[in-house]
Amino acid sequence: MKLDFDFGRKLGAVKAMHAVGQPPRLGISDEHMHWLTEAHIPYSRLHDVGGLYGGYMYVDIPNVFRDFDADETDPASYDFAFTDLLIEQLMKADCEPIYRLGVTIENYHYIKAYRLFPPADSDKWARICEHIIRHYNEGWADGYQYGITYWEIWNEPDNGETPANNAMWYGTKEQYFRLYEITAKHLKKCFGGSIKVGGFASCGFYDIFKEPEKYGVNAAKRGEPNAREQYFMTFALEFLDYVKATGSPLDFFSWHSYASTEDTEVMADFVDRELSKRGFEGVETQLNEWNNAPSVELRGSSAASARAAATMIAMQNKKTDILCYYDARIGQSVYGGLFNPMTYQPLCTYYSFKAFGELYALGTQTAVEYDAGAIRALAASDGERRAALIVNTGGAERLETNLDGMKVRLIDSEHFLTEADLDPTGFTLGENQVALITNY
Repeated sequence: MKLDFDFGRKLGAVKAMHAVGQPPRLGISDEHMHWLTEAHIPYSRLHDVGGLYGGYMYVDIPNVFRDFDADETDPASYDFAFTDLLIEQLMKADCEPIYRLGVTIENYHYIKAYRLFPPADSDKWARICEHIIRHYNEGWADGYQYGITYWEIWNEPDNGETPANNAMWYGTKEQYFRLYEITAKHLKKCFGGSIKVGGFASCGFYDIFKEPEKYGVNAAKRGEPNAREQYFMTFALEFLDYVKATGSPLDFFSWHSYASTEDTEVMADFVDRELSKRGFEGVETQLNEWNNAPSVELRGSSAASARAAATMIAMQNKKTDILCYYDARIGQSVYGGLFNPMTYQPLCTYYSFKAFGELYALGTQTAVEYDAGAIRALAASDGERRAALIVNTGGAERLETNLDGMKVRLIDSEHFLTEADLDPTGFTLGENQVALITNY
C-alpha cells in the first residue's frame, strides 16, 4: 500500500482523542500520574472515582455535600478534602479534569441502591453544583482558580428503563430532563461562557445496527432489537428534543461506545446528524467513555493497542471533539487497559496513547492520502517537526511512503514505542502493529 504524506497541507488542530477516564492513581499517591504528562493527556474525566480511590470521599455530589439538608451557601457544609487532592494532582500533571456532577455507578444496586435517586430538590442540587464550581474556579471556600472547563450533569441516566436494570438513575427520564434543564440554566446564568455544561453521557446507540431502516442508517441489519438498547435511543432523542423545546443550554453532548472502531464511526455520524436536525450544529460532542478491548484476554495485547490507535485516528477525522478512554486506572478491572495491575507499569496500549500524544503536541493535522482498509494513518506537524502515526488492524502489509530520512518506532505487545531498524519509505507493518514515524 502506498501512503503519501503532505506535511505542508494543514487540515486543522489535532484534537483531544487521547483523553482518559479515571487517572492512574494508587491510594492518595500521585507517583504514577507522570504517565499522563509524558503522553500529553489533556483531560481525565472524573466519573466513578467516587468509589475507586477509597470509599465515599471523591467528586460525587453526596461525597462533597454530605448532608442534603445543610445550607448550600455555607462553606462548612462541603467536604472538599480528597477531591481537592485529586484535582491538585491532575493539574500538576497538566491534565484538566472533566468534572461529572452526579454519582458513581452502583453495580450491585439490585441488592440495595444508595445514591441513584433523583435529588429531592433539583434547584438546591443545582446550587450545590454552583458552589462546587465556584470552589474550583473562583476560589470560594479556600478554593482555587483552575478555570475547569467541562461540567457534565450526571452519567448514563438512560442505563435502564426501570430501577431494577438501571445502575445509575432511579428516576424517570422526565425527571432527569428536568434536573438537566434546571441545573444547566442555573450554571450558565452563574458562569456564562467561562464554563461548558453538558450531558448526558448516553449509554450509546447500538440499536441503529439492529433497526437501521428506522433510524435512516446505511448499515446492514445485525441482530434483533432489545428493550434496553431501544430505551437508550428513546432517551437520547427525547432528551435532545426536550433541550431544544426548553431552550436549555447544551455546550456539549456526551455519549459512550464499547463497540468496534467501525461501529463507533457510524454512531458518531448518527449523533452529528441528530444534533444538526435540531439546530445544534455548534454543540461539541464528547465520546467520553469508550473501550474496544475490555477483557482480561486482550489486556496488554497487540490487538488492544492497535484497536485503540485505530479509534483515535478514526475519530480525529469525525466531528467529535474529545475522546475519553475508559479508563486509565491501575487496578484489576477489565476496563483498565493502559497499566499492568500487578506491576503498575504501562502496557503497550498506553504507548498508542503516548504516540497520539506526540501528534497532539505538534498541534496541526496534516494531509495523508491512502486507500482505506485495515490501515489507518494520521499526520501532524508544528512547522519543523513532523510525525506520522500508522496502524494496521489486519494482516501484515507492505507499506511504501514518502517519509525518507525519518525514524520508525513500533508498538505492539513486544515493542513499547521502540525504535526499529526499518526504512520508513518501504517496510512491512505487522498484524495489530502501530508505527510512529518522526523526523526528530
